[in-house]
Amino acid sequence: NCELYPMRSFFPFSVPVFFLTFFLVSAAQGQSGGIRGRVTDAETDAQLPGANVIVRAVEQGRSDSVETADVRGAATDGEGRFAFDGLPAGSYTVRVSYIGYEPRVLTDVVVRPGRVTSVDAALNSTAYSAEEVEVTAGYFTAVKAEDVSVAAFSGEEIRRSPGSAGDVSRIMMVLPSVAKVNDQSNSLIVRGGSPLENAFFVDGIEVPNINHFPAQGSSGGPLGLLPVDLIRDVTFSAGGFPARFGDRLSSVMDISFRDGDRERILGQADLNFAGFGGLLEGPVGEKGSWILSARRSYLDLLVSAIDIGTSVAPWYGDAALKVSYELSPAHRISVLGLWSDDHNNPDAETAAENDMQYYGRQDIYNYTGGVSWRALWNAQTFTTTSLSYTGMDFDEQFLKTGSGLPLLRNDSRESWVQLRTETRWKAGPAFSLEFGGDVKALRSSYDNRYGAAPDELGNPRPEFTFQRDINTMQSGVFATAVLSPLPALTVSAGLRAQHTEWNDRVVIEPRAAVALQLSDLTSVSASGGVYTQSLPLLLLAQDDANRGLENPRALHGVLSLSHLLTESTRLTLEGYVKEYDRFPVDPDQAGLFLVDEMNYRYGFFMPHGRLQSTGQARSRGVELTLQKKLARDFYGIASASYSTSRYTDAEGVERPRVYDNRLLFSIEGGYKPSAEWEFSVRWIYAGGAPYTPMDAAASAAARQEVLDAGRINAERHPDYHSMNVRVDRRFHFDSSALVVYLSVWNAYNRQNIAGYIWDDGNKRVKTLYQWGLLPIFGVEWEF
Repeated sequence: NCELYPMRSFFPFSVPVFFLTFFLVSAAQGQSGGIRGRVTDAETDAQLPGANVIVRAVEQGRSDSVETADVRGAATDGEGRFAFDGLPAGSYTVRVSYIGYEPRVLTDVVVRPGRVTSVDAALNSTAYSAEEVEVTAGYFTAVKAEDVSVAAFSGEEIRRSPGSAGDVSRIMMVLPSVAKVNDQSNSLIVRGGSPLENAFFVDGIEVPNINHFPAQGSSGGPLGLLPVDLIRDVTFSAGGFPARFGDRLSSVMDISFRDGDRERILGQADLNFAGFGGLLEGPVGEKGSWILSARRSYLDLLVSAIDIGTSVAPWYGDAALKVSYELSPAHRISVLGLWSDDHNNPDAETAAENDMQYYGRQDIYNYTGGVSWRALWNAQTFTTTSLSYTGMDFDEQFLKTGSGLPLLRNDSRESWVQLRTETRWKAGPAFSLEFGGDVKALRSSYDNRYGAAPDELGNPRPEFTFQRDINTMQSGVFATAVLSPLPALTVSAGLRAQHTEWNDRVVIEPRAAVALQLSDLTSVSASGGVYTQSLPLLLLAQDDANRGLENPRALHGVLSLSHLLTESTRLTLEGYVKEYDRFPVDPDQAGLFLVDEMNYRYGFFMPHGRLQSTGQARSRGVELTLQKKLARDFYGIASASYSTSRYTDAEGVERPRVYDNRLLFSIEGGYKPSAEWEFSVRWIYAGGAPYTPMDAAASAAARQEVLDAGRINAERHPDYHSMNVRVDRRFHFDSSALVVYLSVWNAYNRQNIAGYIWDDGNKRVKTLYQWGLLPIFGVEWEF
């Protein structure tokens, strides 16, 4: 219900503003900036003094050889730190090497006038001797046992991605493991799984949803709330992830925020798709830093000032804070704070004009605060411990657009306190051990009322009131051993035990992975394991009988082949299987798959009574990825996949899931002819997803959408495809920099179908389309 419909009317205003800004600004020869960083052991976080660091400018149109590029070198000090000052503004690569470790190249390191760019290089140890074949590393690290189905992106790669608008979730849609839903949503559909199945961590602290207007009980939304300028890097695992991550069936996104500047106070002001705002950063004494970001949408302000055809508009804001301080070289404390608030209040007239099936008031608050302690006990052992508090408040009231009858009154408060600890011990280059645990105390309060209305299949549902306070616990412990019996072979074996107090279930989850380096260019790896997940309390607590439900379970199997075509280009082929069972099903909706209800309504808008744990599903697929890192002037990633995703309903009938796109293809890349200009493009194709057509007669009688129970997921939408293009222009001044960009979504104005709704006014099925051609303008001023 949170479609940001009035934004379409605003985007034409961005085009003249873009050109006005562009022509008013003249470039100046900027002063220099710097690069500083730290080199550590990837397994123990121990500093590596004496490491060799080479910084090289990315020079377009010239050879990649060191002899023809501007190069500076240095060695790390006793704390593993390095620094380069007086570097001209532009893009750089940082190559790090150390005896006994695989060399690594960091790309997309942008130097800005008067600023210091911080980078961290974590190196993997190697068991290769001088006489043996040395693995070609550099832009891609050698594949380890736990690297199956893992993709990594830097903050700069996310910022510049066309079609992402700085949203960390949207850039993942270029991966072959993530299906395209529609332009209005950034929900991650990972290898056929629903948005319920994804986990997010920010600096080691779990965050339930990283989006504005979140779908309760799920992980999706229309817009991301994390400021891209705070993101250092992102690691995304699409399956087979290690035992330290639990309570999720499909994927884990691990996000790291960068530290603030340690020398002086710096600032940045932004105006872009997500709103206007900025950030400040600066030092805390001599051993720490802070960084604060705050943003607010501007659409409601524009609507108040200019008549653009609507009287109301959603508005939202967010803030993020990170404080870091080194108590000593071995002990570090960091504090994380995240906050967002979302508000929407369309009336019946606005809802009808914008094809909204329901209308009403939304006030949503999402907040997380936590502290993390990293302790390096010795050169072989370190521990990371975090304590956090997370809350989500929903105050919503929706009515049906056609009839005005009440649909839902949602007054929910969900929160938890979580303690997580993880220790890594490296006995030597051939063996390491990772172990730890987490405990989560959950508190939820519900005061909800569901209006009397037919469900998706037209079954009558009486009015239902749901009032309940819940206090419960979840906990887990894990251990993973990583062994390298041969220099080219890595084996990982892990075990996780998970306890859910609500249904008093203890599950054991074995997981294993293996990686074999066939040559200095080619590697093969495989992983498998058992994964379970607790269901949303909003769904379970509606009937006490649901305490007996099992936790849904998934069995992952992944096989991967990786080959380096060049030092900066890698080709990866993966095949996977996912077998699900113990999913909840509603006997009153025997043909539907309950966890896919998010596809029919934006959340669990219908009550569900006694459920059964008999649902089954399966996903299978093959994926191909070609990735080119920015070594000189071109970069890009191309991917393709073919997959199937099906479920077995309560009556034993097998059907395709709503996320069964079958064929996915995407290509994204860019060209940097100079340090000032950058051009990029993204094209995505997705096969038509299944849907259930409506029963027109039943819909007319009910004055709402009623699905045809005899044709569940029997039809398919037309194929989706669209192109996004973007141009960035950097202006470097004496002590500041300006970035101006213009992005065009759906550049050739493809009419992609978002879905079908019941038009009660005209008593017919109406087609809804996704965004047409959409210009997006942005400005970033760094000072």
